[in-house]
Amino acid sequence: MSSFNQPLSGNAMPRFGGIATMMRLPLATGPAGLDAAFIGVPLDIGTSNRSGARFGPRQIRAESALIRPYNMATGAAPFDTLQVADLGDVAINTFSLGKSMAIIESFYDAVLAAGCRQLTMGGDHTIALPILRALARVHGPLALVHVDAHADVNDEMFGERVAHGTPFRRAVEEGLLAGDKVWQIGLRGTGYAADDFDWPRRQGFTVIQAHEVWYQSLAPLMAGVRERIGTRHPTYISFDIDGLDPSFAAGTGTPEIGGLTVPQGLEIIRGCSGLNVVGGDLVEVAPPYDPSGNTALLGANLLYEMLCVMPGVRRR
Repeated sequence: MSSFNQPLSGNAMPRFGGIATMMRLPLATGPAGLDAAFIGVPLDIGTSNRSGARFGPRQIRAESALIRPYNMATGAAPFDTLQVADLGDVAINTFSLGKSMAIIESFYDAVLAAGCRQLTMGGDHTIALPILRALARVHGPLALVHVDAHADVNDEMFGERVAHGTPFRRAVEEGLLAGDKVWQIGLRGTGYAADDFDWPRRQGFTVIQAHEVWYQSLAPLMAGVRERIGTRHPTYISFDIDGLDPSFAAGTGTPEIGGLTVPQGLEIIRGCSGLNVVGGDLVEVAPPYDPSGNTALLGANLLYEMLCVMPGVRRR
């Protein structure tokens, strides 16, 4: 018998009830003894357009009931070698974005102190900033694979310096990122000036606009990412669901046409195999805008794929 937590068997799972946890894993009260954990951050008060991402973690967990433990495409069997659980949701302050940032940062400090790698269900993209702060205290400036329709490098939004469109500018200013090891993939849409995408380029980021990779496999791109980052540099994956075209992921607050396909999204995450992935997030799933649940189902699968590229995962 394996000593590692296993997702509850589909045959044993209550059909229309029970506690919804990510992939039917045990709900843990703390990170001690875990190699990796799924964490929900139900925050959307940093959103500039349609709110609703606060409901993302709950819906992602519900849809994750369809995911089985073995990755048939890559051979990854994460539950053979990693102790994984669901740590529930961070108890953010729904009335204060500033106080919520401090709460999230403190929560992740405790998770990292226990030696546990984390995969986060958002929530809007503001949450990446406190997570990166906690990670950089442990690992130093991070490499970043960022999938998004938007660069999220605004200096401010409505006069606020912390919002879902500003986290990566703040991260640069605070020295949280290794600029020459940052990729932003899937950027597109309309903007205010060329500087919306040129500013990250000046920081050393590699910007891949969506139209540059239409109809292409992203496997060659990810080979270049792996070569540049190397096998040891701590790497974070930040995946905004609006990086994918809204025909695949309608349930999000700021959709942009002409986005990446689902296979391209999978290629990006699977292409991170071999990197020192220290954490990741899947953000901006807003269930009210997709009653089918398909956007949340996609988010759940992408989070599972992130778990599959964590260091130490066995392939069989």
